[in-house]
Amino acid sequence: MECDPQLRGQLLKITGRFKDVPGPLLEVLHAVQRQLGFVPPAALPVLAAELNLSRAEVQGAVSFYHYFRHSPPGERTLRVCRAEACQSMGGRELAAHAQQKLGIGFHETTADGRWSLEPVFCLGNCACAPAVMTDETVHGRVSAARLDELLAGKD
Repeated sequence: MECDPQLRGQLLKITGRFKDVPGPLLEVLHAVQRQLGFVPPAALPVLAAELNLSRAEVQGAVSFYHYFRHSPPGERTLRVCRAEACQSMGGRELAAHAQQKLGIGFHETTADGRWSLEPVFCLGNCACAPAVMTDETVHGRVSAARLDELLAGKD
């Protein structure tokens, strides 16, 4: 996949900031995602060349860490806690409801671009399980009905 000149310029600026950092790959990937919202597939060969790594090493890091997105995120992000405390309080059912309601699976974005759905493995809100996060706001004791309200914008 070819990297367009504008993207290449952005990537070179990012990698340039980390040239003297030992083992900079994860820092670079985080910086790319912060700036672009995701790590485009076209960025991988550029990052590999600039960091003197193989494309397989860069792809391996992007695919191993679930945090890194491969496509642009939606306008809003719903994160559903998948940790044990939330699971024991109905988190599995809540995750299934979220997927059914949005019509997407984890790591996907709705066709209208409104919502991305992401799993998270603890929001630190175990006493109020099950928990979800809409954008940067954590919500506890979330029922299917409350999730529907959150998705409708009733934060």
